[in-house]
Amino acid sequence: MHDTGFHVAKAKQSRFAACYAPLSGGSLAGLGTKADPSEVARRGGLKLQDTSSDSRFLSPTTLFSGGGGLTGTLRDYGRFCQMLLNRGELDGTRLLGRKTVEFMRMNQLPDGRDMAAMGQPVWSETTYEGIGFGLGFAVVLDPVKAHIITSPGEHHWGGAASTFFWIDPVEDLFAVFLTQLMPSSIYPIRRELRTAVYQALID
Repeated sequence: MHDTGFHVAKAKQSRFAACYAPLSGGSLAGLGTKADPSEVARRGGLKLQDTSSDSRFLSPTTLFSGGGGLTGTLRDYGRFCQMLLNRGELDGTRLLGRKTVEFMRMNQLPDGRDMAAMGQPVWSETTYEGIGFGLGFAVVLDPVKAHIITSPGEHHWGGAASTFFWIDPVEDLFAVFLTQLMPSSIYPIRRELRTAVYQALID
């Protein structure tokens, strides 16, 4: 992962994308609210939220957060997902033990509960019913209860700018979706993407 870090190096700044937000509504103050596509149409377009030429990500940081703040590329994130799909191995090099990755994919919440039982959803288009949490990502426990087309054991997570990845060991697939719309609860595009991918499976 040569293009991933907590800031964008000067030599790579021309490749850095800006982020956008609705002209009205959709602020970070509205966290935890579900997306309403009809409301999106009334927000009057988009505005720059974080420019590619004047972003805090262009300067080195002093806080290396474990929960957010990385920059990277589609290629880098794809390699990361492929490593996890391969149970810890990539390009002939083992980075994590097979059992370690299998343990990461297990629901770690108390008494096998889902995230809906643990509190209010934040920056999400879902209620997190039927979805637990492993070590580093959400884990689908019950697709029917979660109201999503996917496989039990699929694991995923998203970012503040509506970015998203998921890994499905049952179907031997992963997807990485990078976009620039903040916050991520504005439009249910991640659910729609997942649905479109699974509808395309024919074997």
